[in-house]
Amino acid sequence: MDSERPDYYTEAEWKEHLAAKRQRERAEERRVRPNGEKKDDGGQPVLLSMETIEMDTIQWLWKHWLAKGKFHILAGAPEAGKTTLELSFAAAISSGDYWPEGTRASAENVLIWTSEDDIADTIKPRLVQMNADLTRIKVVAKQRMQDGLERPFNPATDMPSLVEAAKSIPGGIGFLMIDPIVAAIGTKTDSHRNAETRCALQPVIDFADATNCAVLGITHLTKGTAGKDPTERVTGSLAFGAVARIVMLAAKKQTEEASEPPRIFTRAKSNIGPSGGGFGYDIVASPLYERPDIIATRVAWHDPIEGTARELLAEAEEQPQEGKKQSKKERAQDFLRVALAKEGRPQKELADEAKAMGISGDALFRASAEIGVRKTKNGVTGGWFWSL
Repeated sequence: MDSERPDYYTEAEWKEHLAAKRQRERAEERRVRPNGEKKDDGGQPVLLSMETIEMDTIQWLWKHWLAKGKFHILAGAPEAGKTTLELSFAAAISSGDYWPEGTRASAENVLIWTSEDDIADTIKPRLVQMNADLTRIKVVAKQRMQDGLERPFNPATDMPSLVEAAKSIPGGIGFLMIDPIVAAIGTKTDSHRNAETRCALQPVIDFADATNCAVLGITHLTKGTAGKDPTERVTGSLAFGAVARIVMLAAKKQTEEASEPPRIFTRAKSNIGPSGGGFGYDIVASPLYERPDIIATRVAWHDPIEGTARELLAEAEEQPQEGKKQSKKERAQDFLRVALAKEGRPQKELADEAKAMGISGDALFRASAEIGVRKTKNGVTGGWFWSL
């Protein structure tokens, strides 16, 4: 056996290695019954009768957008303002402020971990700009070791210990922000492999369940994927979109029109509620009242928008064409004027034709209101009928 000893082992180390190997083999032999069947030494599954399980309702921080005990993803292209959006959620949750559609958040404690932006000159000023209750917000900054030394918190390894820290906060926590979420799977995990990514994200999912808080991770949209299924456009493995209960997307419009918001926020997927729809928004920068020398951004919400995530993204990502004079609004208006010039038509038929021409359902509805389209319903169960 000595002849097989690798060069990096001393003779004593090699003997110790072989002894340990024989010990493991003997232990394995003891775990096998005479007939070759292995003994049950790994515990047994616990089976629960469905009859004994109490049904429960989903607890929403923001109905149909942020759910307690669930993992969420917010993905977006550059300049979409993803971090500012997520901080606006943290601010609203901490202070019990209003959501974009007018409902009110219940005041909850918030945790923030980020490796993207500086806490003192970026994160806190934005929270102050958005009227957050700073007493309810804590930053996950360090991990204190048993020897008393500290190191940066690593979401890829330290999530289990964060559970106990979160539970020690009076009242618990309602929201955890992780920016970027890819940090939670670690550098040794191939983020493009589904099985590896799912396994690496499990501690984050367990954290959400154990603390009954909504966890929202920030990531990007993959370049060159315009037009594809929105959930599949999330950077990295498909597991990011599959594991998240709700996937939200943000985008900055490529063409700007004075009458429309410059950015959109929508749901690409939801396993626990409706998908699609969303809100227009803008990112506004201004000096802080408390510190005029500090400029910070905030989210300015616009009206709700309708349509699927795919339609809304297609409209937002439409590239400006040289020599093109018509705006998207004008195209939709002209389409309706021509389509309804002779007689009224079913709304579904119009929507299908418009979609084939690259006009989204949201743009079509806005145009119909602007040119005064009359809308009537054919009985109780019939469809809508549009006419000029």
